[in-house]
Amino acid sequence: MNAKEISLKEGKVKPVVDHLNDLLANYHIHYQKLRGCHWNVKGKSFFTLHIKFEELYTEALVTIDELAERILTLGKAPYSTFDDYIKTSSIKEIDTIGLKDTTMVKALIDDMAKLIEMERELLEVTANSGDDGTNDMVNRFMQFKEKNTWMLRSFVDED
Repeated sequence: MNAKEISLKEGKVKPVVDHLNDLLANYHIHYQKLRGCHWNVKGKSFFTLHIKFEELYTEALVTIDELAERILTLGKAPYSTFDDYIKTSSIKEIDTIGLKDTTMVKALIDDMAKLIEMERELLEVTANSGDDGTNDMVNRFMQFKEKNTWMLRSFVDED
């Protein structure tokens, strides 16, 4: 399959796919960080954060799948190795073992800010390519993170 089969110009799809693969790589690192936070959170906020981290990693997993499937819909191949994710991602891994709960939350806020920034850039690229399908999908991802960034910032009293 190629982009023309869904009424997009093949030449305009490459920058969209490049940005989608970058976003996919960053989401994988973010997802694993969320899992680590979920597994390793301790203290007075355990019950609250354990549940919140699970909600966030579940949503991230769905997002990862949608990103990969959108790349395939555009007729290209999504990144699929951890080597690709680690090399490509600007979000970096952290060791969550023994990390303070508020430090975890602040790390996730930073990740979300980076993902939102990447999604805003991608929205410009999709607008220029006429790719409304990707644009709509990315808008949903961004709105979820915007709301959850506010919630997490309120949790650490940074709002």
